[in-house]
Amino acid sequence: MGTESIIRAENINKKFKSKTVLEDVSFEVRRGEFLSLLGPSGCGKTTILRMLIGIEKPSSGKIYKNDVDITEAAPRDRNIGIVFQNYSLFPNMDVYHNISYALQSRKLDKDEIDKKVREIIETVGLEEHIYKKPKQLSGGQQQRVAIARTLVLNPDIILFDEPMSALDAEIKVVLRQQLKDIQKKLKITMIYVTHDQEEAFALSDRIMVINDMRIAQLDTPYNIYHNPADAFVKRFVVDHLDMKVKSIEDSIQ
Repeated sequence: MGTESIIRAENINKKFKSKTVLEDVSFEVRRGEFLSLLGPSGCGKTTILRMLIGIEKPSSGKIYKNDVDITEAAPRDRNIGIVFQNYSLFPNMDVYHNISYALQSRKLDKDEIDKKVREIIETVGLEEHIYKKPKQLSGGQQQRVAIARTLVLNPDIILFDEPMSALDAEIKVVLRQQLKDIQKKLKITMIYVTHDQEEAFALSDRIMVINDMRIAQLDTPYNIYHNPADAFVKRFVVDHLDMKVKSIEDSIQ
């Protein structure tokens, strides 16, 4: 993981009509890091993601990518990918064509598209499912197709908006590990929105805990757990994780 920043947000404010959803938010994302945005529903996590990709504009403040101001740039000019909660796969296309479809508009020749698609299918471990339609795949496999479809476009950064919230606990654990492996292999920057404390701790190099329109703490999982910045971080993160550990211990006694 590099120490130089790939994304920098400075003094971001966001209002929808008269409702303020983010207030004076500033942060940096390091090249090659896995950063999770963690907080309760409605705290502004997804709004930050939507501003990074360009679907929303800040009411005030600036966003920089590689030190270039992208605050007003169109989504297609940012080279940032996004994986949503609903996978939005084409039901009539197999895995191969769901992934290759993203490359068709780039006017690459057939052999180059084929090479890129097969490489990315191998990266996400879907070789044996290459000609299956989405309905023949598990939720976790569909999610990997959605990730591959984003990766094949070679973005600098991938954003994830609660991508595992619809999956059951067992699949989540496996997919978390696969996602971390993909990220390490490709050394790609990932920014991940979740309200699940365990997920954030399992995946992240650093976690941005958001509360009440502001960043409550941005630090490593270790530091957040051992040195929570305020009462909210202690309650929302530390106490929750402690309770989870206790319930596991109780269940195996």
